Amino acid sequence: MPIKTTVFDYPKIGPNRELKKAVESYWKKEISKEELYKQAENINLGRINTIKNAGIDIIPSNDFSLYDFILDLSTMFNVIPERFKNIEDGLDRYFAMARGSKDAVACEMTKWFDTNYHYIVPELTGNFKLLKNRPLESYKDIKEKLNIETKPVLVGPFTYIYLGKVYERKEGSLLMHMVKANESIKFKPFLFEIASIYNELLSELEEAGVKEVQLDEPALVLDLTEEETNALIEAYQIVMHNIKNLKVYVQTYYESLSNYEKIVNELPVSGIGLDFVVNDENLENIRKYGFPKGKTLIAGIVSGRDPWKTDYKKAVSLVKELINIVGEDNLIISNAAPLFHLPVSLEPEKGHLPENLIKLLSFANERLEELTTIRDIINNNKEIPEQNLQELRDSFKNEEVRKAISNIDESKIGRKEDFKTRYKKQIQLLGLPRFPTTTIGSFPQTQEVRKKRADYRAGRITKEEYEEFIKKQIEYVIKLQEELELDVLVHGEFERTDMVEFFGEKMNGFAFTKNGWVQSYGSRCVRPPIIYSDVSRPEPMTVKEITYAQSLTNKPVKGMLTGPVTILNWSFYRKDIPKKEIAYQIALALKEEVLDLEKAGIKIIQIDEPAFREGLPLKKAKQKEYLDWAVKAFKLSNDTVKEETQIHTHMCYSEFNEIIEYIYAMDADVISIEASRSKGEILEAFEKFNYDHGIGLGVYDIHSPRIPSVEEMLEIAERSVKVIDKNLIWINPDCGLKTRGYEETIPALKNMVQVAKIMREKYGKNYDW
Repeated sequence: MPIKTTVFDYPKIGPNRELKKAVESYWKKEISKEELYKQAENINLGRINTIKNAGIDIIPSNDFSLYDFILDLSTMFNVIPERFKNIEDGLDRYFAMARGSKDAVACEMTKWFDTNYHYIVPELTGNFKLLKNRPLESYKDIKEKLNIETKPVLVGPFTYIYLGKVYERKEGSLLMHMVKANESIKFKPFLFEIASIYNELLSELEEAGVKEVQLDEPALVLDLTEEETNALIEAYQIVMHNIKNLKVYVQTYYESLSNYEKIVNELPVSGIGLDFVVNDENLENIRKYGFPKGKTLIAGIVSGRDPWKTDYKKAVSLVKELINIVGEDNLIISNAAPLFHLPVSLEPEKGHLPENLIKLLSFANERLEELTTIRDIINNNKEIPEQNLQELRDSFKNEEVRKAISNIDESKIGRKEDFKTRYKKQIQLLGLPRFPTTTIGSFPQTQEVRKKRADYRAGRITKEEYEEFIKKQIEYVIKLQEELELDVLVHGEFERTDMVEFFGEKMNGFAFTKNGWVQSYGSRCVRPPIIYSDVSRPEPMTVKEITYAQSLTNKPVKGMLTGPVTILNWSFYRKDIPKKEIAYQIALALKEEVLDLEKAGIKIIQIDEPAFREGLPLKKAKQKEYLDWAVKAFKLSNDTVKEETQIHTHMCYSEFNEIIEYIYAMDADVISIEASRSKGEILEAFEKFNYDHGIGLGVYDIHSPRIPSVEEMLEIAERSVKVIDKNLIWINPDCGLKTRGYEETIPALKNMVQVAKIMREKYGKNYDW
């Protein structure tokens, strides 16, 4: 029997971000709920038709979402926090959980494994119920409208519970804390309870005539304990109870399957999906341990995470080897990881990106073509197309940059003065009070700002007109911050679209797509740059705007840069060059910018690293190597500044507790970090680790439109003084303000400044070194 193809998690946003526009129109009350549903349905049916027309054999359903697929499960399984129960309308409750409401703080949001996608963390309390069988509804809807038999896809029970959090009282504490479900004594009871709900869901699918289902279990690539592995298998025995005719496939991705031999042999399902792109470990396990007869192997052979074209010769060789091990009848080929990490189509980029680069790229639609091409090569003995991929890559080399990297002495990376000495000098020089206030960098990007930028890019206004407009925006926001009585100001970043794109456009080695949008969270989409060559900085990137802002005020204005690790992790980077080497290339380019800012009289420079944690390998054995070079890359970007120059960094929406010692090793004078959505959970890290550098705890959540009260923010500030030296605490929001409006930003910042004033009144305005 010939091999078949399948795919999963094709991009949800639409070819031109139609979903973003529809959802945001609903939030603004420009369209009705019915119109939102209608537009969403059209986008989804378009996705399904694209997959079908590409010739894919097994077509997915239920892999579409209005905001987040984990949030979809929470609302489907009755995992709805009490604070949202009074919202009667189901759709408004759904969005309130994601974004917050006037009366309720949004659910925590954090990174999905080691990606830039953010999911809404389930707040687990038990009492799971199947309120609605969405996979069944999606299956029936597509069958009725398109007459297509589909494979429903949803995240599996183990991953859903593993990623959830539970309120528990930790030993020695009077406060209730959110803890990861897998660290809670409730983990197994919750897992087994929800397994029975999955069984109910699958039974209904089977009864409706569904033939196969995919349960995504990326948590199975983490370092699972023997107890967790046994719980997984026991849970799936509950999931599969009395399921006789429905084929259930468990799909894993992002890394190699943990406890391979036990899971593939004992998990009571019809097939297992493995990622053969991320590394060779799954292939090595299959060679060593084989694969159980009678089970289907779903082989992920084209990347869902990076846009580099599949090497057909390697892929065909891999598939042939797998056929020899498992047999043609038991092999399905697929994408290795969700396709929503890629832009939709390469078509809009033809004529926009360099021709040689286009030849190296594949986006989601091209992945569909690659799968059908490989299938036809295997099934019909077709010729393998010529590609010359390495020759194309080599054409982009910059030997001068590579030589500079080879000359770095890693043992000498880092600032020479100790923190305490330089921090006291900095505070005195800057004249800052205790609990200084600042923001993270960006201020609201209004419709007017976006329009002017679009007009400039389209040539409708001159460069001089655009720069004059940006100056006016800087003037307004400097005056506003002075009126709000903030201590350290920012220039607002009005000239910047995206914090990575802006810098990439000013460096050599980056390419930018015209329409290469990727979902980051909810309606938020980003266009990741493509690092196709070696990286360097031809000229200053930020000095003009920052020095102009500083000329308008006597208060310090921060220079704002995006750090090397974040630029790397939020870009599509080359796979034929070590990741560490690319990070160092970016760090050297940023170092030049840091020194230019310092020469221009800027006394505080913030080098943001929100994606520092995101790049952490999923396997613990690989984490130290990454963290070592990531820390060095950050330090390399600023290690030659004077001791009086204060270096800040910013991180957000990640689990930092387990890497706190590496964050400390970055040796930033001040780090600002999220502490609002996670209910101040990050503070627990400081109970165990003596963090004696400056720290700004994000006291309010900027991703929610609600205006936080003084009392809410004060609670986080008060918790902080119990575990952190009062001389080291800064007060700030948890992230940049770009996505908010001034009508929310101004009152929120007023409240935040009031918090600092209350803290100074209570604990003293002056430092007691």
